[in-house]
Amino acid sequence: MKKVISTDKAPAAIGPYSQAIDMGNIVYTSGVIPVDPATGDIPEGSVAQAEQAFSNLKNLIEASGSSMDKVIKTTVFIKEMNDFGAINEVYAKYFTEPYPARSCVEVARLPKDVMLEIEAIVEK
Repeated sequence: MKKVISTDKAPAAIGPYSQAIDMGNIVYTSGVIPVDPATGDIPEGSVAQAEQAFSNLKNLIEASGSSMDKVIKTTVFIKEMNDFGAINEVYAKYFTEPYPARSCVEVARLPKDVMLEIEAIVEK
């Protein structure tokens, strides 16, 4: 049975969607952006934004009852492929081996003009 996951420790949905959906043994997150859920502020620069986005994702995953070490797959959308290396360094702080499968794509624009967005598929 489908269950909606919601937490105030990650940015609220800014449209007609859920922060995450729990399907019993798998959780699917929506894209998480680097907005401070307490203030609505967006940090400056790709590294600070990556830290905020991954922290938000971690909080969302924990709200589902799972953890970052159970992430199966991520998709990272970045505004500038030149930031790939710096974002990878932040990514490595949040995930351990064996790392999740991942796609990373450069996109023209993201919500609120942030520099990255991440979504995940997580085992419960």
